[in-house]
Amino acid sequence: MTLSARHWTINKKLAALVGSLGFLALIAANPYKGSRLELNGRELSEIVQKEVDHVSAEELAGWIIQGKSDYRLVDLRNEKDFAEYHIPTAENLAITSLQEGSLARNDKIVLYSDGGIHSAQAWFLLKSNQFKGVYILSGGLDEWKDKILFPRLNDNASPTEIAAFEKAKLVSKFFGGIPQVGGNVASGIPKLAMPKLESPGAGQPKAGPAKKKKEGC
Repeated sequence: MTLSARHWTINKKLAALVGSLGFLALIAANPYKGSRLELNGRELSEIVQKEVDHVSAEELAGWIIQGKSDYRLVDLRNEKDFAEYHIPTAENLAITSLQEGSLARNDKIVLYSDGGIHSAQAWFLLKSNQFKGVYILSGGLDEWKDKILFPRLNDNASPTEIAAFEKAKLVSKFFGGIPQVGGNVASGIPKLAMPKLESPGAGQPKAGPAKKKKEGC
């Protein structure tokens, strides 16, 4: 049975956007009024293939724990969903407002949505408008829930998996998550209450000193 687009990897979504005729309609309806899209199909295809445009949930969690501030984390969902829960340090921007002046072309930008196609669309549009450091959170918010908030130790886990889970537990608790034990991750992302929106790591020791934001890089 063919999987629906909802289950595609980000790479498949990007490849579909780069190669599909349907995406030409998105270019024609460019939300950046008055701007000109400059496309390099070969370069974009190589980026998609090599996955150099991805940031993993674990990597992003590490940046937040360390207090890094040299990136812009952009949540592309609607205001209601953003208000209910968002990844710490995220700012809420619609795709149509990405180039209204709040983002600079030399910013390091990490995009995410629920895991759907919006982050792929936003990545494509920013890259086409000469934004250099644009990345997608692999798996979006769905993977953040799965890997960071609600990591699961499956039944019959190996010693290596148990050791990795012990580390994941610490990260999960830092972000107010609830580590899960037993069952199988294939059953899907646990439908648990999302953490309250407050400073991550409250009451816990910091993993590292906060780094001053670099200017002009």
